[in-house]
Amino acid sequence: MKEIVVISGKGGTGKTSITASFAMLGGADVVVADCDVDAADMHLLMQPDYNFADDFYSGEVAYIDQSNCISCGKCVDICRFDAISVKKKLYVVDPISCEGCGYCARVCPTKTIVNKNRLAGKWFISKIKTGSIMVHARLGIGADNSGKLVAKVKNEAKEIALEERKGFILVDGSPGIGCPVVSSLSGANFVVLVTEPSVSGLHDLKRVYELVKKFNIKAGCIINKADVNPGKCAEIAQFLTENDIVHLTDLPYDENFTRAMVLGQTMVEYDHGKLNELLTESWENVKKLSSG
Repeated sequence: MKEIVVISGKGGTGKTSITASFAMLGGADVVVADCDVDAADMHLLMQPDYNFADDFYSGEVAYIDQSNCISCGKCVDICRFDAISVKKKLYVVDPISCEGCGYCARVCPTKTIVNKNRLAGKWFISKIKTGSIMVHARLGIGADNSGKLVAKVKNEAKEIALEERKGFILVDGSPGIGCPVVSSLSGANFVVLVTEPSVSGLHDLKRVYELVKKFNIKAGCIINKADVNPGKCAEIAQFLTENDIVHLTDLPYDENFTRAMVLGQTMVEYDHGKLNELLTESWENVKKLSSG
């Protein structure tokens, strides 16, 4: 079993569309893990059935037992996050602002404030239209610890892949270089970097590759919308050569990307021309490189 992670230095490069196309090409032999938990959208293209769902708890949040509160105001005075306020003569905690530090509970004279586990989101195991399984999640509004939720999604995907003897785990990672990306890269066999020919595209590609190098993972790159800026595309190609990054392919700008998404389809389902051919060739190459 090999683990392939698709990431990008910035949002909007077409990362998820490309990952979804790879998932369709891989079919039943690929377990998909949507690890972009802060803004998950693989479900829009994979048609999951949400067969299994479970709560994800991470961190803590303060809770005030109103029946025992004497309204002394000490909790309001010491909360540096302004998470406690008075509403209709009751002291209440705003769970989004609360950091779960527990200081209010320590100063409460009646011990009426306690910290409880925070419900940070939900995670799912779904059957998808490829004939395989997708593990995905949704982080709650204002919730943190997305790196831990990514780890949960990946671990569940690995267990399923091992149990069902699948050949590949395909991970749709978050854009950027934060904790979710670090968690996505852990244990990967191959990384696909998706970029675009722009100043920010090249800058963020360099930044995310610095992170990939720390994990010592072999990488390849797809330049999406490559014909929009040939000069910048050439700069990116030079960077790939200098850093021994496999130049997988250049995808031309094509409005079929948008048309396919509107219909809830991947590019390899919607397009049967050049884009389909380029994505198919790239997937075959990625499979070989991840196993090499």
